[in-house]
Amino acid sequence: MNRPVRTRTDPDEMRARILAVADEQFRRIGTHKTSVADIASELGMSTANVYRFFPSKGAIIESICGRVVNEVTEIAFAIARTSAPASEKLDQLLTAVHHHSKTTLVKEKRMHDMIVAAMQENWAIIKAHTERVVTIFEAIIREGIEAGEFKVEDSAKAARAVKTAFTPFFHPILIEHCLRHGEDNEAGLREQIRFILKALGKSH
Repeated sequence: MNRPVRTRTDPDEMRARILAVADEQFRRIGTHKTSVADIASELGMSTANVYRFFPSKGAIIESICGRVVNEVTEIAFAIARTSAPASEKLDQLLTAVHHHSKTTLVKEKRMHDMIVAAMQENWAIIKAHTERVVTIFEAIIREGIEAGEFKVEDSAKAARAVKTAFTPFFHPILIEHCLRHGEDNEAGLREQIRFILKALGKSH
């Protein structure tokens, strides 16, 4: 059976190409200095054509932002799926999430700024990301309770409390504040993780 010849670019493929160029430009010169016309020009297409795939520059930024925060979720899922004890998983996960945010700030400052803007504007994408991370916390805490490692009763409440306690090491603005003032947030990170594990009633 002969397959029809494809004359038009697949919409998903085109969206992916637009996002790839936007991602590169955002990392190189930032979101403010990148226009939709710049992205279109790089792709050899008209600005109007880009708008066929994304209704606005904001929609492109939101998609790129989603990609960046999804990296964190993937790291969290990978750790949650290991067979390590729950307390070790939680320690590794909190450490990895903090280090990802810190690396983005140091090495990808423009991406960091984009995430900060999204948080300040309270984008749904950030809210959904935070909820996913809290759900992963909850699953690990539940495992810890079942294994007799943790002594809390409500894993959902405990997961929200962990998120709150970890906010200084989770929130990009607070991480930037620490680094700007030369604070040793690695020592603080270890201390806070010990505090969280103790609060969960970790058995030694």
